Amino acid sequence: MFRFFQVMAMIAIACTAAKAEALPETGDVFMISRGANGTFLGSHKIFLRESDGLVQVTYCGREYWVRPKTVAWSELEIDNRHDVRVEFNKGRGWMPICNRPTQYVTLKDLGITMDPVLIVRSNGEELKRVNRFSAVSESFRKGDRSLRGQSTFHDRAN
Repeated sequence: MFRFFQVMAMIAIACTAAKAEALPETGDVFMISRGANGTFLGSHKIFLRESDGLVQVTYCGREYWVRPKTVAWSELEIDNRHDVRVEFNKGRGWMPICNRPTQYVTLKDLGITMDPVLIVRSNGEELKRVNRFSAVSESFRKGDRSLRGQSTFHDRAN
């Protein structure tokens, strides 16, 4: 019987440890959407360091790194009349850092003209293609400017 309780205790500890990993750690920063009465509706983690796929933004004077999908999601949450804030987990609860982050950063600020709904529903591939196209397009525009006033092979007389 004692062995049974030991096994059950080990299972309970393992389940608690697995759940703890999924919970935010003290010091994590999230963009959080809340209902009118302050109830939690959803969140996206935002980062303090650069990493692949993240863009640098500034909310309320502080720099963060976010996914473009997070910016799109925040715009949709505001459109749905939810309160969106940047919040910090201080270990005993959430502390607001910045109210209305969409007043500071929008998709347009990131150079993205896609519909936020498409960005949120996509896995990011469409956004990568759009950004790659923009980069190639911009490089051609820069190239055109640098060639103005210069002769080319075709302009030379034989």
